[in-house]
Amino acid sequence: MTNADILILSNGPGEVTTWVRPVVKALRQQLGCDRAFVRISVILSPCPNATGKEAQIVQSYPEVDRVQGAEHFFPFLLWGKTAENWDWRDRGVVVFLGGDQFFPVVIGSRLKYRTVVYAEWDARWHRWIDRFGVMKPDIIAKAPKKYRHKLTVVGDLMADVARGSKGAEELGELGKQGELGELGELGEQGEQGEQGKQGELGEQGKQREQGEQGEQRELGKQRALTQNPVLEGSEGEEKDQNQVPFERSEGSTLNTSPIEWIGLLPGSKPAKLIQGVPLGLAIAEHIHNVRPQTRFLIPVAPTLDLPTLARFADPQENPLIQKLGWGAARLVMLDGEDEGGFSHIKVTENDSSETRPYTQNQVSLSEVSTLFRAGFEPKLSSIAKQNSLNPPRHSILKMASGVTVELITEFPAHEILSQCCLCLTTVGANTAELGSLGVPMIVLLPTQQLDAMRAWDGLPGLLARLPGVGTSFAKLINWLILRQGRLFAWPNIWAKAEIVPEVVGQLKPQDVAQLVLEYLEHPQKLEDMRSRLRSVRGESGAAQKLAQLVQEELTHPQPPMTNDK
Repeated sequence: MTNADILILSNGPGEVTTWVRPVVKALRQQLGCDRAFVRISVILSPCPNATGKEAQIVQSYPEVDRVQGAEHFFPFLLWGKTAENWDWRDRGVVVFLGGDQFFPVVIGSRLKYRTVVYAEWDARWHRWIDRFGVMKPDIIAKAPKKYRHKLTVVGDLMADVARGSKGAEELGELGKQGELGELGELGEQGEQGEQGKQGELGEQGKQREQGEQGEQRELGKQRALTQNPVLEGSEGEEKDQNQVPFERSEGSTLNTSPIEWIGLLPGSKPAKLIQGVPLGLAIAEHIHNVRPQTRFLIPVAPTLDLPTLARFADPQENPLIQKLGWGAARLVMLDGEDEGGFSHIKVTENDSSETRPYTQNQVSLSEVSTLFRAGFEPKLSSIAKQNSLNPPRHSILKMASGVTVELITEFPAHEILSQCCLCLTTVGANTAELGSLGVPMIVLLPTQQLDAMRAWDGLPGLLARLPGVGTSFAKLINWLILRQGRLFAWPNIWAKAEIVPEVVGQLKPQDVAQLVLEYLEHPQKLEDMRSRLRSVRGESGAAQKLAQLVQEELTHPQPPMTNDK
């Protein structure tokens, strides 16, 4: 076989991290690392969920040779010219890993390359695509009979993430210390672990009861999810098997660690955060009162900076907190720059106009409310954008009771979420992400403030955001939609049945907490939910099988420009 190019087409943050990453690893394992023999290029197309960091993420993959950002995609699609005038070898394969399945038809024809499409739910353009790697057999059943020979079941590219197959070794690539494996970006701060024995935040640790201090020390030992180097135990401290975070027995995905983690996913837009943040905090507090071994985390959306998130937990900024008696918290940010330890512990008072170390122009939630009702969303200042790219090493939301919620700024946080025993999430893309990872979830749709739910697509969303009359439209639209008894969570939509609970109505934190406790006290229910989530997805090993398809196509005669099958 002569020298060849592999061109991967992808788009959004989820695709480049959970599809592109395992596939390029599998391709190098299958075809070798000799760049003179096989060259891997990635071209990104626009995506409404893009963060702007996708090209940078792909450039960090050592298996990839060339990357072009989404801003240059359409000139390439229309005229075949890349921004840097890339050259192309005579033989190659176009691999589709996100975007529109029509793209490989056009690009493969222009380059005279074979085409391989990963089809998660639907396979299209059967006549012009050479091979399909599909997630489940029912995709083949829906294809025209004369093209079914082109389709091969490879499985679910996200299944390996959900089942922990990436493991500490791959996650450890983010850092330098194996002990911090799954959050390796903290590796260089391992020596700061001694400070963890002094309590969660130094002086705050002294103010806690002895039992709470013990829990924080235990949390330090279970640091794989905390992103908190100051909570680590000392380097010389002996660890037993039960202290390994989220260790799983063979065939089981349930948490066997003394500490159990619950993810809180309140959304990323003001319309959801204004209810989701205080509701999640209140639920967390009720759960922690009964099960103090439970810890909580929020994976922060890349479009949201930490001080703005904290304002949704501030009773002086968020009127729903006082109105409904839901949870409030303040932002605590630890910024460690000295080698010997953390030189600054910054407690951000939410009722203060000064927010450190972020010095940005922020808006109050009353202003936010006015903005999103008018169809706008708050924009970060240039300083805020810079700070959001370089947040403090460890940040938490801390409630008056002492209960804390870890703020995870790593994006996407798939490896972390996949280790949660349960997540509480709002409706939207979060449910699809968790479902793909096989993470049990409870979907919350609070109706205390119907006019706050304005994230609908299409005409309903436009009407709900009209100035002046948007509030009335929002209430009416949400009332009508909720009366339909429809399913909102993506896993339920996929399965056409409620496999994850959807809790709708005038939600009370204590009632939701009781439902969560019911699941935590009966782990088999969580395992059953996890199994049902996996049943609507595919099997693992998809990356290797897809790489095999690519190899087979590389040995196949290249198609003529007018390929007609």
